[in-house]
Amino acid sequence: MNKLLMHPAAKPVVFVLCLLPFAWLFYGALTDGLGANPAEYLIRSTGDWTLRFICIVLAVTPLRVIAKANALARFRRMLGLFAYFYVVVHLLSYSWFDMGFEMADIAKDIAKRPFILVGFSAFVLLTPLAATSFNRAIKALGAKRWQALHKLVYGIAALGLLHFFWMRAGKNNFAEVFVYAGIIAVLLGWRVWNFARNKNNKLPRPLAAAPRAPLSR
Repeated sequence: MNKLLMHPAAKPVVFVLCLLPFAWLFYGALTDGLGANPAEYLIRSTGDWTLRFICIVLAVTPLRVIAKANALARFRRMLGLFAYFYVVVHLLSYSWFDMGFEMADIAKDIAKRPFILVGFSAFVLLTPLAATSFNRAIKALGAKRWQALHKLVYGIAALGLLHFFWMRAGKNNFAEVFVYAGIIAVLLGWRVWNFARNKNNKLPRPLAAAPRAPLSR
């Protein structure tokens, strides 16, 4: 698997696959194939894909460790940037199709509706992660500070899930919410378990008692 993932064509293939949902939505918009309410379909679809990509990003490390496929790490940055790409398209779709780019109305709507405020907060937290996803940023921040900053993704996943829950609560439709909640719980739970296991493995073991020298007679 590592050999396959290190192939020069692997990254372009993953890039194209990540772009396919956007291409499909764009084609649907051009051909009037997004249903009776294309604006709502576009907003919700880009939101769904944002949450899916966050789950995919969170899945990279567990899969890398369990499958011993260290080459998966080289795709994590690209996948994270696609999560940001889809959340930007999601926000633009809402701002354009729902609010007509009326910034005063958008600000009022964000403050008035909790699920939009939570979603916007997730976008704000995701922005510095996208902005520091290049090598110069890692060198400027230092590895430890960069890693600490990018742990915000755990909170972002929780906010994204809460945003999705509140959005579906209006229609009392929680089936997909439970699926995403289960996936995120497993991915974050694995990290807690793996951290605890590694910490226990690093603890010094008690030294065996040295044998006593026989008493001289």
